[in-house]
Amino acid sequence: MAEYDTDPEFDLEQFLPYLLNQAAEATSRSFQAVYVDLYGMTRTQWRVMANLGKFGAMTAKDICDISHIEKSKVSRAVSTLESAGLLLRTPSNDDRRAEFLSLTEQGMTVFRDLGHRANEYDRKLRADLGEQISAELIHLLGMLMKR
Repeated sequence: MAEYDTDPEFDLEQFLPYLLNQAAEATSRSFQAVYVDLYGMTRTQWRVMANLGKFGAMTAKDICDISHIEKSKVSRAVSTLESAGLLLRTPSNDDRRAEFLSLTEQGMTVFRDLGHRANEYDRKLRADLGEQISAELIHLLGMLMKR
């Protein structure tokens, strides 16, 4: 087994990017139970629906750019959501290669239900953290995202 010349001071469990990722994964997994149990959705399917529900019709590329999700994952999610009757594809008049994605009426119903449940999850998480810590965390995360 090869020895690596590593910094003996490095501690992964104290590395801020690692901690941020672990916290995001833990909270995401906790809410994931809701959309998996109720609608059998994957995380990517939920994120596609959440973006379309919030922003309205957009292309798959737009969703990739906003959500930082791989194109192949978005494509699979779009196909599944379309097959389930939750999403509609409309060809672009300007670019024959592009299509606009939008939620169907059924898709909007699911989005509203999950949005309500997401808001409730968010309220409980903020209550667990407390008002001051929640406000500080939101401020700090905003600072990090602007970097």
